[in-house]
Amino acid sequence: MTELHSPSVAARPEVPQTAREKRKIILGVGVGNALEWYDWTAYSIFAAYFAGQFFHAANPVTALLGTLAIFGAGFLMRPLGGLFFGWFADRFGRRLAMSTSMLITAGGSLLIGISPTYGSIGAAAAIFLLLGRMLQGLGHGGEVVSSFTYVTEMAPRNSRGLWSSSVFAFVTLGVIAATLLGAVLSTTLGTEAVREWAWRIPFVLGGLLGLYALYLRRKLDETPMFKAKTMAKEAAQETAPRGQMFRDIWEHRRACLRIVGLAAGGTVMFYVWSIMAPAFAMGPLGMNPTHVLWISTAANVFFIACLVFWGWLSDRIGRKFNWYFFAIGAMILIIPLTLVFNGGPEIWRLAVYMGVGMVLISAPTAIMPAYFPEQFPTRVRAVGMGLPYSVAGALAGGTAPYLQAWLYAQGSPRIFDIYLILLVAFVLIAVALSPETNKKDLTN
Repeated sequence: MTELHSPSVAARPEVPQTAREKRKIILGVGVGNALEWYDWTAYSIFAAYFAGQFFHAANPVTALLGTLAIFGAGFLMRPLGGLFFGWFADRFGRRLAMSTSMLITAGGSLLIGISPTYGSIGAAAAIFLLLGRMLQGLGHGGEVVSSFTYVTEMAPRNSRGLWSSSVFAFVTLGVIAATLLGAVLSTTLGTEAVREWAWRIPFVLGGLLGLYALYLRRKLDETPMFKAKTMAKEAAQETAPRGQMFRDIWEHRRACLRIVGLAAGGTVMFYVWSIMAPAFAMGPLGMNPTHVLWISTAANVFFIACLVFWGWLSDRIGRKFNWYFFAIGAMILIIPLTLVFNGGPEIWRLAVYMGVGMVLISAPTAIMPAYFPEQFPTRVRAVGMGLPYSVAGALAGGTAPYLQAWLYAQGSPRIFDIYLILLVAFVLIAVALSPETNKKDLTN
């Protein structure tokens, strides 16, 4: 298959192997990922609190739907971020792309935190919320592209799956930080105070902490694959012809389509089970917000342990098993889990829903940062995996929360379950058509 050819490279610089160098790489990438997803997730976690601050609606469900629509707008910016920063990372380096995209996301978070409300400027308040979310989406698309590629290219060949799991382990720490902050604010200040003004705290804090992540990433080295590619181009005095990026994407179109199929189902189920479940429990299901946030925090700690296990396992038995486990398990359990979740306001229902969901979704999530870049050669690795991943996230992940809330309000939650099952069925087809990439040589 064209997209998987691997011409030999005479001299490949060795990936750093000392414990100190490994810690520097994982921490530098991980802290930035945690902050990116802290900013991104804070919107979901606090949407139920600040929905009434930006929209004039007597019906809380209507206000929440408006807030979730802007949540989806952030997803629409992710393909642009994936395309631009994918090109940027393949042209100028993975490290610079990671730092730039992180600052954009932090800026979007800060804008949301200082935005005026409907009570101050009327309907124009929603514009500030939209702009902040769009900046988050643009930066988030770039972060995924550059960090996935960076970790994959820096990891030792025999442990790329385990290194890959560290990406979403830190992502989950960012989710936990946002959720835990919500629980602390709700417990200490009360729900009313968080709804009125304290919802701003996580957004302002996330924007300011972006400076610390930038400091860590400035110390990182560029990947050996990118350095070798750049040196080879300079030695040959090559310049990229106009339109080469799109020709490269077209050449590897089958790999791009496979990633769309894999990422659509994986992204939606990650958001449904991990990100949106707390907001949905606090909103339409009427569960106690403080209890919900503490259960969500515990579930995400469990998720980290699952990620490490699945990443480790993929280095030993291959990547595809993880995808099969997720797809088959999800198709069987989606409806039973939803029936449990929607059965009443008892908090144990959320615990079961998120706990089982974490076991299933952690299997593919652990290896996405390795499996997707492994499909492409170095010259197009970032944009090749980043564009389809972002498109899938925008089309499927960005619309899922709104669709879920709307169908629930219409009294048709079962239709959403059928939609999820169909997406997971596409995952099953895509993984069957995908190659096994464990221990693949990435020097081409």
